[in-house]
Amino acid sequence: MATTANNPAAAKSAASAERAHVTTVRMSIADIARFLQDNLGQRLTARITNINDPRQVGKWASGDSAPRQEAEDRLRAALQVFQLIQDAESLYTARAWMIGMNPQLEDEAPLTVIAEGRFKDVMVAARAYVDGG
Repeated sequence: MATTANNPAAAKSAASAERAHVTTVRMSIADIARFLQDNLGQRLTARITNINDPRQVGKWASGDSAPRQEAEDRLRAALQVFQLIQDAESLYTARAWMIGMNPQLEDEAPLTVIAEGRFKDVMVAARAYVDGG
């Protein structure tokens, strides 16, 4: 296995992943919900967290209520992956990547895989995408 020192592409994803992680842990859950709502919409953000009422996302985004821990974990994972792709590419690419079929995820959309709780699978696919693989 190549180390990041010997593989510039892997260094790119490692640097983007580190920045995405720092951004994610520093943001409040209300800010995370607001960011995802603004960039994916309420319905897709609700789908990530497995809730039936998309309006609940708006309540989280405004700080009127907080998600349960399982939903917060999914929101944070979604933001971290989104930020990784956005850091390396663009906002529009990150959105398209999150909602599109992904061959590394057996043609499932990354947001669907996050909803299933398979965060690591999505992060591996995101790093591979950033590294060009």
